[in-house]
Amino acid sequence: MAKTDSTGSTWRYRWAHRQNVRRVSTFRGAETAWRRRDDELRRLRALAADFQGSAAAGAGLPLELAGDEVVLWALPAAQLVEVRHTPVLPAPDLAVAPPSGPLRPRRPDGVRVTDAGMAVITSRRLVLLGGRGRRDWAYGRMTGLSHDPAAPVTLIQVLDRRRTSGLMLPTDAAADFRFKLTLAFADAIEQRPAVLAQLDELIAEHAQLKPFRPAAATPAQARLSARVPGGRRTVAVAAAVALLVPAALVESDPSDPTGGAEVAVAATPAPSPSPGVAPVLVRPAVSAPAPRTSPKPTKAPRPSPTASRDPRCGAPDNPLGYDFCGGTRIRRPATEVCDWFDCTPEFWAGRGYLVQCRDGSVSLTGGRSNACAEHRGVRRTFGK
Repeated sequence: MAKTDSTGSTWRYRWAHRQNVRRVSTFRGAETAWRRRDDELRRLRALAADFQGSAAAGAGLPLELAGDEVVLWALPAAQLVEVRHTPVLPAPDLAVAPPSGPLRPRRPDGVRVTDAGMAVITSRRLVLLGGRGRRDWAYGRMTGLSHDPAAPVTLIQVLDRRRTSGLMLPTDAAADFRFKLTLAFADAIEQRPAVLAQLDELIAEHAQLKPFRPAAATPAQARLSARVPGGRRTVAVAAAVALLVPAALVESDPSDPTGGAEVAVAATPAPSPSPGVAPVLVRPAVSAPAPRTSPKPTKAPRPSPTASRDPRCGAPDNPLGYDFCGGTRIRRPATEVCDWFDCTPEFWAGRGYLVQCRDGSVSLTGGRSNACAEHRGVRRTFGK
């Protein structure tokens, strides 16, 4: 008869209930992150298809436009920045991938603010209408363009200016500014279709990453380790202690008065005799101590604790073949990984490789700056 609690439910049913709650929570977190990214990519695709300006949009601005020049976008809160040490910036490209992390409202080292005003993107140039004057960056004269991945700063190099300069915008407007500047530059070089094709490819790749609803856990899948407080981790620690304690006792066995010397001498082969000379058997002396002038016998090698170490190098027992012994990093774990390991709440939303956090949970954020941030950091990396 199965052991039951006061509510009448067996421990297997309680285990299945906890597993299903955790799986559903993990799936919903991953699905929310996936939908957020999908909505952003589709918004950018629609914006890229309909992005255009008009001469009327520049009405009221203290900016003289050329005959075929139109205003595409304007932001009243922008700062002009300059770099003390001029770097070599990469050439402008048409990359439209959103930033990997949130931007911080800070000014990078070596960058100083020299003016503030309104940033205007036109079909021919980027303009800052500042309090000290106007600063232009014509698309046709751009030689370098760089967006800071951690700060809302965009640096630009042009042919007719020696010092590198650019704009610093509010963090909530930086991503929109960068995308629209890329569209304006693409129009200037007649490459708008390339931007649309890139967005279509990103949407198709992201559709393949849509998380699947996990299968429901059944009471029959519960293991006996679920009845132990701490689960598989407690069983693994107990097994390791059970293997290491006998090895430690063998190393410190006080019942061997010879300290293993007799075994060592008996195991040491005698030198090969010369031809024609009968071999002499050497019997180790046990009762009489060896003279002080004789060489000290070599002790037998002590058993190493690592000989009895788990072949998975401390990883829990699992049929997936995952261990801590090195090997190839696991970036696409099996769908049943959370059946064998204690996954973090938003496991499937991770974009890295499989790691174990310091609190024992398993995360898919290896290789990222925020890996296991809410679980005391990364402890070990899984391999296969």
